Amino acid sequence: MLAPEGATIDRVTTPATELNPTARRPRRTTKQDAERLARAIVEQLDDRQAEAIVLLDVEPHTDLADFFVIASATSRRQFGALEDALRHVPDADFPRREGGPEGGWLLCDYGSVVVHIFDRDTRDYYDLDGLWSQADTLLRVE
Repeated sequence: MLAPEGATIDRVTTPATELNPTARRPRRTTKQDAERLARAIVEQLDDRQAEAIVLLDVEPHTDLADFFVIASATSRRQFGALEDALRHVPDADFPRREGGPEGGWLLCDYGSVVVHIFDRDTRDYYDLDGLWSQADTLLRVE
C-alpha cells in the first residue's frame, strides 16, 4: 500500500552488526591507511610465494572496500601458508575469513581491504581481474 501524497513513512533502521554479528567492521580511518595495509598484505603474500598478485583500487566503483588484493596459490599447503601470513599482517586486526583451499577460494576481509586467494582454475572461472578491470591497478607482482 502506498502512502498518500505528502505523507511520510518512518523507517526503522537497525545497525548491520545487530542483525549480523559477523558484519563487516568499519573501514580504516583514511584511504592512505587502507593502502598501507593493502601493500603490507601484498608484501606478506609475496614473501610466501603467492602468484600473480594484483592490488586494485576499487573505491571509486564500490562501497564494499577501498582495495582488493587478488592472488593465486598453487597447492593446499600454500593456501595454508598464505592464510597464516594474512593472520599476521603487521598493525592489522584479525580478518574475517570465508572459504578455503577445498573450495579453491579464500576470502579475508579487513574492512577497507578484501583479499581473494584462488587456485588457478577458480581464479580463471570467476575472473575477478576482468570483472574489476575498470579499477586502477596499483601493483602487479608476477
